[in-house]
Amino acid sequence: MTTSSTEWKRSAERERKTEREPRAQRERRGGTRAAEAVRDSDGVRWLARATPDPEATLRTWSAQPHAPLRLPCGTTFDLVSAPLLFGRRMVERLWAEGPGCGPLAERGDRLLLLARPGTADRLAALLRWEQWGGSPRHPLPPLLCHGRGDLASLPPLERALPGASRDRWLVPPKGTCPWLPGPEVLLWAARTGVRISISHPADQGANVYDVSRRR
Repeated sequence: MTTSSTEWKRSAERERKTEREPRAQRERRGGTRAAEAVRDSDGVRWLARATPDPEATLRTWSAQPHAPLRLPCGTTFDLVSAPLLFGRRMVERLWAEGPGCGPLAERGDRLLLLARPGTADRLAALLRWEQWGGSPRHPLPPLLCHGRGDLASLPPLERALPGASRDRWLVPPKGTCPWLPGPEVLLWAARTGVRISISHPADQGANVYDVSRRR
């Protein structure tokens, strides 16, 4: 069992113990843990490597830790964006039956999964082959793939200031080389997420998990 798997199972056990608590009580007890900050210095440097001048980027981030990040895709990571609820279904499948996920963020009504460089082109091709999109009567959740030549808009390194947007890191990057999923893994998660969505078409009572403490 890998270290990340062990840590996730411990986190899941803590979640099971608290799942019956009212949400407000959990938030008071847990403080600000629901939104993670990127505190791992190696993780911050890894993000900065996506830019042409990592050292200058680090200086800017140090002076403006609450500013949203805009990073080029295609070298350090690609980005796959999914509708929030469907993205959470994908992540749940990745943890329950797959290898887990890499760095993960929430921005507006989208879930952002950082993926291996080259994933965007390959996953887009696989989705076309699968005729992803469905029919007008039965559309599939839109997955947006961002690769070389695209800019990723990501949450700030620090938690948002009061009154700011709710964009947040759910799984911040850690280490000098975080594990990133590839196109085949994400396609599998999307297929599985669709099957679950079909089984539970009326989102009432759906298993929507806060994955902020899963690693």
